[in-house]
Amino acid sequence: MPEDKSPTEEPFSLLDPRVVDPDEELVQRAHLPAEEITQVVRVLEAMKRWRDTEAELSEASRRYMKLGTTDMRALRYLIAAQRHGAVVTPSSIAAHLGISTASTTKLLDRLAAGGHVRRLPHPTDRRSLAIEVSEETSVAARATVGRIHARRFDVAASLAPEEREVIIRFLDELVATAEDLRHPDDADVAEA
Repeated sequence: MPEDKSPTEEPFSLLDPRVVDPDEELVQRAHLPAEEITQVVRVLEAMKRWRDTEAELSEASRRYMKLGTTDMRALRYLIAAQRHGAVVTPSSIAAHLGISTASTTKLLDRLAAGGHVRRLPHPTDRRSLAIEVSEETSVAARATVGRIHARRFDVAASLAPEEREVIIRFLDELVATAEDLRHPDDADVAEA
């Protein structure tokens, strides 16, 4: 009698084109041996595990710090800029995040109310403000996000230079696949 699978355990991979595209309408793979297709699917599954883990970690960090995604992006930017010795202004935050000045004001109001940032006089431009991350928030971010990033750096550093180049090329090519979806008109022009 076959062993029962748990309800969460799929007997097949939803990332396997042999399952989701059996007639090769989208994914041409007839030129690949079955073991190579299986290995490609393993790569895609590993990427999915990474994305899922990254999303879980980001959500846990946001919950721990009681902040939204944009708030966390702003704090990461502020922390990096402070460590680099740069003076951060509301307009530089708006530019980095790609949001309006009104949205930036609301974001800074939230962060200041939560004790995450301080608005200070700009050291050289009296018409502007300098935004700094509070020491408590900097310590909390370093303890969570900073440690995770350090571990990721160690994993990448453990690879041989040639392996890193292969991964960089692979990830850059994956990014390029999304460019057509982001700018569909450009793809149509290129094909014409």
